[in-house]
Amino acid sequence: MDTIVALLTTTEGRIGRQQWWIGVVALIAVSIVASIILGILSFGNATVLAWLAVLLNIALIFPSYCIGIKRRHDRDNDGTDLKILIAGSLIVNVLQATGIGTTPMDIGNGMVVPMPSIWMSAINLIFAVFAIYMLIQLGFLKGTAGSNSYGRDPLDGAA
Repeated sequence: MDTIVALLTTTEGRIGRQQWWIGVVALIAVSIVASIILGILSFGNATVLAWLAVLLNIALIFPSYCIGIKRRHDRDNDGTDLKILIAGSLIVNVLQATGIGTTPMDIGNGMVVPMPSIWMSAINLIFAVFAIYMLIQLGFLKGTAGSNSYGRDPLDGAA
């Protein structure tokens, strides 16, 4: 348990892909459980649920940053792109919660739903492409062999 806590709360050093995936799975599990609880607490109110989702995003920023920055360090990178990803995620989340970038659309029977505007759809597409790039960087590409400017290779001595 100490290992997972350290994984999600420290920013020093490097981690390999396996440790990163363990951290991601842990954060996904927490996110799913929290989303279910928040869905119940929102009493079906979409606006309340959207703002609770923003709060959940904020709560998960630090552990996400911790595992991401150590993974970027493993690839001898300072993590600027990770910071952009995290900030972009929060911005998109807040825009969705406020309804900025949506247009009301009548779907019949007196029901009106918010639909993303063209510019918001473009932002979502750009963000999705960048998120895929970061997923490849963090989850699939091998780290720097041997020591680098962020520490020793996490795979040294591993079988």
